[in-house]
Amino acid sequence: MPAFILIHAFPLWSALYDDVRGRLAQRCELITPDLRGFGGAPLPPDDRPSLDRYADDVVRDLDDRGIDRAYVGGTSLGGYVTMAVLRRYPDRVLGVVLADTKAGADPDAARENRERIAATVLAEGSLRVVHQDVAPALLGETTKTDRPEVVARVRDWVSAADPAAVAWAQRAMAARPDSLATLRSADVPALVIVGAEDRLASLADAGAMVEALPQGRLAVLPGAGHLTPVEAPDAFAAAVESFLPDPG
Repeated sequence: MPAFILIHAFPLWSALYDDVRGRLAQRCELITPDLRGFGGAPLPPDDRPSLDRYADDVVRDLDDRGIDRAYVGGTSLGGYVTMAVLRRYPDRVLGVVLADTKAGADPDAARENRERIAATVLAEGSLRVVHQDVAPALLGETTKTDRPEVVARVRDWVSAADPAAVAWAQRAMAARPDSLATLRSADVPALVIVGAEDRLASLADAGAMVEALPQGRLAVLPGAGHLTPVEAPDAFAAAVESFLPDPG
């Protein structure tokens, strides 16, 4: 079976994929790492925030496992990291899955907001501003209305994040380049997934990525917002299963 390394969203960790792990592991060698600073993974001191460092960590994980090439994918921040892997290590990528993410760089206002959040979590030593200003947009309205257990899980996940890792990730995302040119040069199988109720990465963002990717295809998941693997796990798993090569 092919290896598939699947990277979590901000400000969560690999538990994001708990509801799809069993199904996907039947189709691939599934690897769900924790990005530096999240889920107990160490945050190296004095390292300049950059998506490239996350990408280096992902490829180092593949190296440690003796894996030459893999499918690479991720949700939200994980999608940004996937595009960084494509940019830095294109020969290591068999195909990509980009869920609830976007290829464009942050406009000035968004970069300034990320820096505000980073500075605030470090100054306060808490996730107050993340709960207040980020978490409300992570879930779709259907989930908020019909799935209180998912709302509670995500709230607990956010609460567990390390403020230093949150600040590092925000600054890394703020510094990311536009990746549309990277996608245009990525002539590998590619799946773009987006929740129909996603307020952070829109259907238009997803469409722009599909248009840029030479082999892009789109899956829109009804009743889900920005965290499709936990909001619509069956639909997410089915979309990925239909994308991955038949193990038989």
